[in-house]
Amino acid sequence: MTTEQDTVLYTKAGAVAHLTLNRPRRLNAFSVAMRDDLFVLLEAVRDDPDVRAVVLSGAGERAFCAGADLSEFGTAPSQVVARAVRWERDVWGLFLAIDKPIVAALHGYVIGSGVEMACLCDLRVASDDATFAMPEVALGMAPAAGGSQTLPRVVGRGPALEMLLTGRRLTADEAHRAGLVNRVVPRDDLAREAMALAESLAALDPAAVSAAKRAIRHGMDAPLGRGLKMEERLALRVMAGR
Repeated sequence: MTTEQDTVLYTKAGAVAHLTLNRPRRLNAFSVAMRDDLFVLLEAVRDDPDVRAVVLSGAGERAFCAGADLSEFGTAPSQVVARAVRWERDVWGLFLAIDKPIVAALHGYVIGSGVEMACLCDLRVASDDATFAMPEVALGMAPAAGGSQTLPRVVGRGPALEMLLTGRRLTADEAHRAGLVNRVVPRDDLAREAMALAESLAALDPAAVSAAKRAIRHGMDAPLGRGLKMEERLALRVMAGR
């Protein structure tokens, strides 16, 4: 059961959990309440052995997430306080700690915190009407929810710097060419395509999926030799469990 106060909705279909950002009148702007609800539900996803994949989407027709709620986070002179509030619960760290594959279904405005959340997901499916931007620097702010770290890891240094420094908006096709999204689909097909992708991931061996995610997450910033050794250990562990 959900209420109008639920800022994130949770449903489960088989082995796939579906989290929906639920502030459509505010373009799903990321708020303190949404942070708290998302944290609790991500913990539930992490700890539920029956969940093998996750879809993250936004409610309403206009946006996946149009950024932080400026009434709470973005007003000067409260930037120091705003950053502290954001990190009281490490939602972004929880995203990274989940070994189950997370698929982002992106439509409409994907701005600021919306991009940052999308970058924390493993695969990103965008509708052809999606628009992506990181406007913080242009607004006299610095990214404060991980965008300066996650975005270059997804698209590379040059494209990330262009997005962060210019604030230029990318269409869905431009985001696809930049590597920000994995595929672009017609708007009417987005929910179905994202769910089908999640279901295909949920059908895989969960130990192998977890090992692959861990190898990439922990290995890409390590020296190559150390990363290869870690991959070997994880692969042996998966084979030993069969």
